[in-house]
Amino acid sequence: MNNTWVLVANASEARLFNLVKSDLEPLKSFSHNASRMKGEELASDRPGAYQSDVNREGHGSYAEPTNPKEYEKDRFARELANVLNQARSENRFHELVIVAAPHFHGLINQHIDDESSQRVSHHIEKDYTRVEDSDMLDTLLPYLRPYLKE
Repeated sequence: MNNTWVLVANASEARLFNLVKSDLEPLKSFSHNASRMKGEELASDRPGAYQSDVNREGHGSYAEPTNPKEYEKDRFARELANVLNQARSENRFHELVIVAAPHFHGLINQHIDDESSQRVSHHIEKDYTRVEDSDMLDTLLPYLRPYLKE
C-alpha cells in the first residue's frame, strides 16, 4: 500500500488521517484526559517520609522521580507510538507525517521504533489540534503538497 498517514497531536489529544488523493480522511481520534489534569490531581498525596535512624534525628521526604504531568504526556506519546508501530508492522501506511507541538513531538520520536521512524517523511513541529477536520488540509497544504496525488 502506497499511502501517507498524518498524525496531528499534542499532549492531550491526537487525530490520525489518511491522505487520499487530495483530501485528508479521518481515521481515528485519541484523547488523554490525564494530560489535562493538574499535577496535584495526578499525584495521590504528599511524598512519603522517612527517618534515617531510630537513634538519630535525621529525617526527610522522598521526592517525586518525575513530574506527574510529564509522566502522563510521556504515557500518551508511548500510546500513539505503539499505534503507529503496530500499523507500520501491518503495512497500513507507506509514509508518515507527524504534526505535533515541539515538546510532544520529541516524546513521540523517543517511542517510535526504528522501522516506523524510517517511514516518517516529514516532521512539522506545530500544534494544529484545534483546527477542524474540514480545514486541516488547507492548513497543512504547504507541507503536504509533495504527497498530493492529482
